Amino acid sequence: MFTLADGRNLLFTFILLSSLFLLWGFCNGMIDVMDKHFQDELHLSKAQSAWVQFAHYLGYFLMAIPAGWLAAKLGYKGGIIVGLLIVALGGMWFIPATEVSIMAKAGAVSNNVAFAAFLAGVCLIATGLTFLETVANPYATVLGDRKYAATRINLAQSCNGVGWIFGPIVGSMFFYATDAAGNSTGAETLYIPYVSVAVVVLILAVIFYFASIPDLKPPEDYTPVADAEEKHHSVWKHPHFAFSVLAQFLYVAAQAGIFSFFINYITEELPSIPVAWQSGFDSFAANAGILSSWLSGWFLSADGVVAFTDKGASNLASFGFVLFLLGRFSGSLLLKRFQAHIVLSLYGFLCALASLLVFFKLGWTSAICVLLTFFFMSIMFPTIFALGIFGLGGRSKRASAFLVMAVSGGAVVPKIMGAIADHYDMSRGFIVPALCFVVVGLYGLYWRKLSHAPSTALVHTGAGH
Repeated sequence: MFTLADGRNLLFTFILLSSLFLLWGFCNGMIDVMDKHFQDELHLSKAQSAWVQFAHYLGYFLMAIPAGWLAAKLGYKGGIIVGLLIVALGGMWFIPATEVSIMAKAGAVSNNVAFAAFLAGVCLIATGLTFLETVANPYATVLGDRKYAATRINLAQSCNGVGWIFGPIVGSMFFYATDAAGNSTGAETLYIPYVSVAVVVLILAVIFYFASIPDLKPPEDYTPVADAEEKHHSVWKHPHFAFSVLAQFLYVAAQAGIFSFFINYITEELPSIPVAWQSGFDSFAANAGILSSWLSGWFLSADGVVAFTDKGASNLASFGFVLFLLGRFSGSLLLKRFQAHIVLSLYGFLCALASLLVFFKLGWTSAICVLLTFFFMSIMFPTIFALGIFGLGGRSKRASAFLVMAVSGGAVVPKIMGAIADHYDMSRGFIVPALCFVVVGLYGLYWRKLSHAPSTALVHTGAGH
């Protein structure tokens, strides 16, 4: 599976590449539970806290094209090392950013200055991740026998999903930490996970520098244009690619909106939970052993009901990412049996329906639908990516840069969702991702007409986010 036609075995290279999928999954998972921290610590509205997502995805927008150009010039190895060094720099930036936050808490500087310091670090890390995604997504498809491309990328995606599961757990430990008196210490400890990431990626950069990373080129799978000279024309002349950039933009926009306001939804919109459940939960938590620290803080008694704390909701987000990972595993099985564009269309419309049910505030039905969106979103990024670069062959690296740049959609929707939630409530904000998912469903529905691909065309889902 990891052996080329010339006999070279690339298993070790694949393991190294998979660590990058784990890395950006972990970083994204922490970003997704950061908004509520800043709402509480810096007294921001939901729309204001969404500047976190804006800064994160701005990094993708600004660096996707330069990253694609540099990756073409430096090769896969050079692009990966540059990306890792930028991520390390961003992680270390959180040390002075935390000092500024402590100064803001003491009244020495304004909350806006402290928030801007953190946003700079978030944006810097995102620029590094842009390099890694631009390189790793297409590279994963060529590390071995071509017929096992789908199997290899599914393995890499599983690492991405695992990283996304642990990101919220680690984030909850430091963003929502409290002292013995119950006072928040999140502002003082927020830098710890990011500096740890910086140390890890510096070690990875050294390993990649000394490792053998062959600069392989993908083959021309299928070219839907008759004239061979057309291969040298702009990738934008292919409707299936152009529409994929829009679909990717709106998908990531919807994903970022749901992930970033998950804690707000859980703490503000869930129906009342009977206090009688408290004793059962306490008994379970007391006997949960290693799970007890993770389960602690899930519930907070108030006014005769029991509700989730911020830390508890953050931990619950990790369960959502378990569903996300399960969705990728089960989705990969479906993609082996059914055409990728059909599965994408079905999942897109199911996500739109689930988001509408959240919008209509149907109690626990809506709460379950929020978690279901995690499951059905799971296959969207890799499937849109694969459908978009289908048939582009050697131009897929250039096309990949545009699809990674489309991740900047995540900078837009959280701001809109937050504004709606500030004016109405968090449930009403879900109308925005519902509309985004409709477009994703339509892309899958009309992909064959856009690409002119034969019904027997095989599409390998080849990207993870």
